[in-house]
Amino acid sequence: MVDWEWEINMGILAGKNILVTGVLTDSSIAFQIAQIAQEEGANVVLTSFGRAMSLTKRIAGRLPKSCEVLELDVTSKNDLDTLSERLAQVINGPLDGIVHSIGFAPESALGGNFLHTEWEDVSKAIEISAFSLKSLMMACLPLVDPAKGASVVGMDFDAAVAWPKYDWMGVAKAALESTSRYLARDLGKLNVRVNLIAAGPIKTIAAKSIPGFIEFEHLWDARAPLFWDVTDPIPAAKGAVALLSDFFPKTTAEIIHVDGGVHAIGG
Repeated sequence: MVDWEWEINMGILAGKNILVTGVLTDSSIAFQIAQIAQEEGANVVLTSFGRAMSLTKRIAGRLPKSCEVLELDVTSKNDLDTLSERLAQVINGPLDGIVHSIGFAPESALGGNFLHTEWEDVSKAIEISAFSLKSLMMACLPLVDPAKGASVVGMDFDAAVAWPKYDWMGVAKAALESTSRYLARDLGKLNVRVNLIAAGPIKTIAAKSIPGFIEFEHLWDARAPLFWDVTDPIPAAKGAVALLSDFFPKTTAEIIHVDGGVHAIGG
C-alpha cells in the first residue's frame, strides 16, 4: 500500500537543488519563491552582491531553513566564472533549478525619458536585465545533469505592449523574453527548460524605483478579471515553483502570465 500522506509531505521539489537570485526583502517574489521551494522540499541557495549582501543574508534568516548566500554580480566575469565551483561546494548532486529575478535600469532610462536616454544607460539595463539570463545559465551549466534535466525560470513583466513610463526597462524585458526563447532552443538538447513568469505589478524595491508606479496599480484595478493585490507576491512565486517542479516536463520557451488576466483584456 502506498503511503499517500508521506508522498504529499515530501513536496513537489523534494531533493532538488535550486539557485535563487534577487532576494532583497521578504516582500519580493524571489523571497517567496525561496520560501515556498523550501517548504516543498528543495535545498535553496541564494545569491547577492556588494552592499546588498548583508541585507540578503539578514532576510535569508526569515526562511524556514538556513541557506547559503553566494556572491554574484552578473556583470562580473570573475563571479560568473567561479560560480559553478563555489556552488558545487554547498550542494550535493546536480543543480536542478535556477531562478533569474534580476533587473535594473538607470533612472534616466525610466519615467518618460525614452527619447533622451543615452546608450550607456540603455546597454546597462539590457545587460543586467536580459543578457544576464544567458550569463547566469552558462555559469551554472557545468552543474546540470542532462539525465535529470533542469528548469530555468525568469521573472518578467509583459513586454507585448508599451507601458506608461516603463521605457527602456520595457525594451529590456522584451530582450529577456527573446533571450529565453533562444536559450530554450539551444539548451533543450541538454534537457534544460527555460520559461518566464510574467507577473502583475508587485510593490517591491524594484517597483519603487519606477516613476509613476501608481499608474500600474490603477490599470490593474480597472482591468484585472481576477482581483489583483499589489502587495501579494505569492501567486507569482507559486507559478515559478510549479515551473521548477517536474509537473511541466515538456514546457519550454513559454511565458506564463500570473497577472490576474490583464494581458488578455483590452483597454
